[in-house]
Amino acid sequence: MPNRKTYIVEHLDPELGPWSELEYTAIAKETARAGGTFILSSLPPQLAANLPSKLTEVEGFRPETRGVEEMYPGEERKRVCLLDPRAEKDINPDDKALFDTFLFGGILGDDPPRDRTGELRVKGFEGRRLGPVQMTTDTAVRVTRMVIDEQFTLNMVPYIDHPDLKINEHESTEMPFRYVKGDNGEPVMPEGMIDLIKKDADKSIDDLF
Repeated sequence: MPNRKTYIVEHLDPELGPWSELEYTAIAKETARAGGTFILSSLPPQLAANLPSKLTEVEGFRPETRGVEEMYPGEERKRVCLLDPRAEKDINPDDKALFDTFLFGGILGDDPPRDRTGELRVKGFEGRRLGPVQMTTDTAVRVTRMVIDEQFTLNMVPYIDHPDLKINEHESTEMPFRYVKGDNGEPVMPEGMIDLIKKDADKSIDDLF
């Protein structure tokens, strides 16, 4: 059983928006510190060749133009855990012995969107739930790593749901996600994310992806 775990996010989008860039960079850096590997799969070749250096220079990061079905054929899929809100079981510390790779599919999608997680569900990737509240991509990976590497159970992870983010003296916005609560009591977000949200306060969250 390798200690070095792999975390894969399927991008499935022709571009890399500012929100996703900050999330992916945070995932890459945190995964590197934990001694793991972070892969962005299903990248269009043009995007894979032009990812920002702050992402590509992180140790343990790997861009992939292949989809996970090609990366993990046949029996190899048994060691891949699909984080799936419709799975029958919650992720738990014992899953460290069962899986080497943790797959986050369908976070971004085509237009019109398709249920990428549903497609992977029927192709032999065993699923685990992360709980009932929607998380940002970096939070989903962070919580999975806390469970697998640090042996938290999901009910031990400190959360903040739908926090209010103060934009200015007169305005705030409620974030429609679950976050991990940091040591300072604030939601853990990628570096630069709060500034991005404040700068683009007139845009919807979807526009920032």
